[in-house]
Amino acid sequence: MTRLRDACRIINISSGAAHLAMPEIIACAATKSALDNFTRNLAKELGARGITANSVAPGIIDTDVNAGWLRGNPEAEAHAASVAALGRVGRPEDVADVVAFLASDDARWVTGKVIDATGGSGL
Repeated sequence: MTRLRDACRIINISSGAAHLAMPEIIACAATKSALDNFTRNLAKELGARGITANSVAPGIIDTDVNAGWLRGNPEAEAHAASVAALGRVGRPEDVADVVAFLASDDARWVTGKVIDATGGSGL
């Protein structure tokens, strides 16, 4: 870890699925849960150097990864929107803005956290 500059930012991309019981995506959920734990441990290990470590956990986002089942499927899009408290499917910029915040000096006191960027899914 000596190659990291002091006071830098580590931002991992996790998933809202890491906190749900969804057997159909068990491998993804398990690895993202492990990433969240790794992030918390990095925060503790590197904090004395002013390095922050956080994860961002997106929900259903309209990206190429989800295009096959989401785009052009009004039922799937309606269902995905209905599970979010904000009533819509997420957009890439919704997650990018959270990442930008964590990368900024405004987030200098935020570390070891998993930031929920699901639009309130699972509430």
